[in-house]
Amino acid sequence: MSLRERLGAAQGPTTLVETAPLNGGAPTRSYHETKAHIHQLLLGRLDLAAMESLSPELLKEELRQMVERLLVEENLVLNAGERRNLVRDIQYEMLGFGPLEPLLADPTVSDILVNTHKQIYVERRGRLELTDVTFVDDTHLLKIIDKIVSRIGRRVDESSPMVDARLPDGSRVNAIIPPLAIDGPILSIRRFSSVPLQISNLIEYRSMSQEMAQFIGALAEAKVNILISGGTGSGKTTLLNILSGYIPHSERIVTIEDAAELQLQQPHVVRLETRPPNIEGRGEVAQRALVRNALRMRPDRIILGETRGPEALDMLQAMNTGHEGSMTTVHANTARDALARLESMIAMAGVDLPARAARAQIASAIGVIVQANRMSDGTRKLTSIQEVTGMEGDTLSMQEIFAFKQTGVGANGAVEGHFAATGVRPRFWDRLVTRGIKLPETLFAPVRRVV
Repeated sequence: MSLRERLGAAQGPTTLVETAPLNGGAPTRSYHETKAHIHQLLLGRLDLAAMESLSPELLKEELRQMVERLLVEENLVLNAGERRNLVRDIQYEMLGFGPLEPLLADPTVSDILVNTHKQIYVERRGRLELTDVTFVDDTHLLKIIDKIVSRIGRRVDESSPMVDARLPDGSRVNAIIPPLAIDGPILSIRRFSSVPLQISNLIEYRSMSQEMAQFIGALAEAKVNILISGGTGSGKTTLLNILSGYIPHSERIVTIEDAAELQLQQPHVVRLETRPPNIEGRGEVAQRALVRNALRMRPDRIILGETRGPEALDMLQAMNTGHEGSMTTVHANTARDALARLESMIAMAGVDLPARAARAQIASAIGVIVQANRMSDGTRKLTSIQEVTGMEGDTLSMQEIFAFKQTGVGANGAVEGHFAATGVRPRFWDRLVTRGIKLPETLFAPVRRVV
């Protein structure tokens, strides 16, 4: 990305001509007006060629000095705190994402929800909070949205008013603007930690028990096909990321996503991302096309970020034809619902496949369904791990291996309950043994782990 784009200088051409200060000083302005005025003057003084070689820290310092000089030239009387705030905000505008920068820098914020320019919510520890952060107006917000999406070659305008994008740190961004958004532009940012969570973190957060962690880690290592099911914000992508960490470094992995979010640590990873149609409505590359192409890339495993359409059929066929240990996620409230959704998505593929044949395909491909849920107190928990055992007549059969049973809600609103094995030993136990993965048989004893 060019420096012009990084600085957000698209609002006007930059020149190297010094702008003369206003005679007689500046009239009384509001803070936002002052910031906009200094910002515009600054854009007219930038020497892009000279600043291209500067590091981000030196660039910030250069901007600070230029702002300080402009304040003197414009005869603007500000106290020390106001000056610091003005310098900081202009640096945010030109090098970052404006008012969102403090929220993006806050490690406790997991979601940022912008409801037009005047209302921004964040999620902390599973709870939504209204912030005092705002944009100047909808035009200001639209500028920041455009800055985000243009960095990865996406666009958002009246002809294409919805967009999925990502930030440099991998955080997922969705924006929708008028005329579809009636009250003004809407922006949602799903944050991702710069340091990926480990399985130990989920145990510490009481999202799963030690036994569940051992079990699902063994599944990933033993190349069992895994389907992660859950609602929005239940932690599906986080869990997918963690499970991928158990894949041996000797394997070739191909990931397919709408917006690249996965942070795999293996050395041999090929990342593919879908492409939306261009302004003429052409050039779209959907997930289904990428799954088909991935089969020609000699993958050991395919990881599909989310299955939501006809690509379900191609993914199941890949799982059934030598790509064992593949993983994907699906939106569903229960493991049984996840299977029903897969069946519906197979029908979307336009193949005249009888319902029984579709179910047989699912039974053959999917080994285990891991159900994640977001609880009423905002915590995420693995509520069920079920093995797909095959077909009983025309019905897909499953058996639950581990579960979380909620027993109530505490005085502070915290969910109370326990994790426990059901006492059922999975049918693929022998597969784990033959692959040299040793788990204690007591792992499946129905011992309660109270949380």
